Amino acid sequence: MVQTSPLPRESTGQRIEAALLDDISGGLLQPGERLDETKLAERFGVSRTPVREALSRLTAQGVLVAGEKRGVRVAQYTREELAQMFEAMQEIESICARLANQRLTLLGRAEIEAAQAECVEAAKHNDRLAYIKANEKLHLAIYRATDNPYICDLASDFRRKTGPFRAKKLATQEDLLASVENHVDLLNKIFSEDSQTAVDGMRKHMTESFMRVLAAN
Repeated sequence: MVQTSPLPRESTGQRIEAALLDDISGGLLQPGERLDETKLAERFGVSRTPVREALSRLTAQGVLVAGEKRGVRVAQYTREELAQMFEAMQEIESICARLANQRLTLLGRAEIEAAQAECVEAAKHNDRLAYIKANEKLHLAIYRATDNPYICDLASDFRRKTGPFRAKKLATQEDLLASVENHVDLLNKIFSEDSQTAVDGMRKHMTESFMRVLAAN
């Protein structure tokens, strides 16, 4: 019988990092907002060491930036910088759509459809934070369907950096329901038999998303 090694346990710092990423992507922490080590340590009931670990990792990812007096803040971008980031995102996500279309497995499709079902439920109940998390899961499932971890990591990096800006475009239940409908159109094209249709669908999706982000920020 082949013995498998147990999966490594998530460290306290990694759990704090994940929680802060959720707060940032959900818009609970705003661009430019300062993060206080002491308050975060109190919030999570830990020493400042794992908090520093989490903040350091998020700074390395570009989600946070160093501020004055050794503090850190949620990254803030100008409209021009956001436009440049979304231009890059559109190209990367279009590649993801093409590869996902060409390499989609039954398991990959099931993961994408499950995330979309979570989006639908969250929108029906006007649960904004649940919707944002489900929306991230949906796009991550598309990235994984490319079967290319390097492209997946690159696309995920841009989503982390733009999280708080994208969250602002999902302010009302009407916004959530409209997003769900956009997903239906996008997924139909990714699940189609033509990879260019998938690319065109993602480009349209990203263009519309960026216009809503600009209007909300």
